[in-house]
Amino acid sequence: MPKMKIRFVAVAGLLLLIIAVGCFYAFSSSSASSGGLECMYGDSLSVRLSGSPAFPKEVAFAGEQMPLRFFDVRESLERELIVNANFHSNTLQYLKRSHRYFPVIEPLLAENGIPDDFKYLSLIESDFLNRVSPKGASGFWQFMKDAAIEYGLEINAEVDERYHLEKSTVAACKYLNEAYKLFGNWTMAAASYNMGKAGLSKQAKQQQSDSYYDLLLNEETMRYLYRITAVKLILENPEVYGFHVPEEEKYQPVPFTEAEVKTAIGDWAQFAAEHNTNYKILKLLNPWLRDNKLVNAARKTYIVKIPAAEIRQSLTADNCQ
Repeated sequence: MPKMKIRFVAVAGLLLLIIAVGCFYAFSSSSASSGGLECMYGDSLSVRLSGSPAFPKEVAFAGEQMPLRFFDVRESLERELIVNANFHSNTLQYLKRSHRYFPVIEPLLAENGIPDDFKYLSLIESDFLNRVSPKGASGFWQFMKDAAIEYGLEINAEVDERYHLEKSTVAACKYLNEAYKLFGNWTMAAASYNMGKAGLSKQAKQQQSDSYYDLLLNEETMRYLYRITAVKLILENPEVYGFHVPEEEKYQPVPFTEAEVKTAIGDWAQFAAEHNTNYKILKLLNPWLRDNKLVNAARKTYIVKIPAAEIRQSLTADNCQ
């Protein structure tokens, strides 16, 4: 290649590099001045990407103040705020799902003397999905089998009440009330839900402290309270942390009626059809039914949720198309 062409290509490349760098800094400056890059989903739901989220002057969990004057406490909470405020796909789903399930959990907590903030514990335990952990913990409250039975939940091949939202919430309340009596504060009661009462008691005795904020624990438990509190702060004031989800975008509670079942059910699919719904919707409303039948040898009475009339009608209309 002639020397003249080589010089021309070099100069042109240098000019393009200068232009690219200039555009980058211009974009960065614009983003900084506007508070970040805004990503729009349609005309309503939006997320603003930003740096460090707003940090509160005071924070309480279950009515107990978090000692933010301690650098380690402050930085631990800030870590979870940064993680959850910037984990947009997950936190958006929290905002949507909580609208469906909080109305079920909140009155049960109140009836059993448990502070309302514990609804966020359930949320971070399961993301409000009926999942199973690698260790076998199941349901919204992530009960292990033995603990679930200890707190009154039925578990067998056909029924697993760890997946029964109302009953598992009451079981969790029993655990938390016991933990509160043992530790004397809700913060330690919450930490014990992650670590276990025996393990937390052992560490408190060994380290000669009954304050969660003074204990050196395993990483998961040390992050546990801060994560719960961070999610609470974001869901209570989503716009402050850059989340904008209109009410109509949130998942609504599914209306239902109830049917008493006192006998065996040979086929839940047939039962669903007789109640103008389908097997899938029946199981979504009653995830604690773990088989396609119910022997019910003891002739216990079970309350089964049936989708309300408007849900049944929409299903019928869809099936006729």
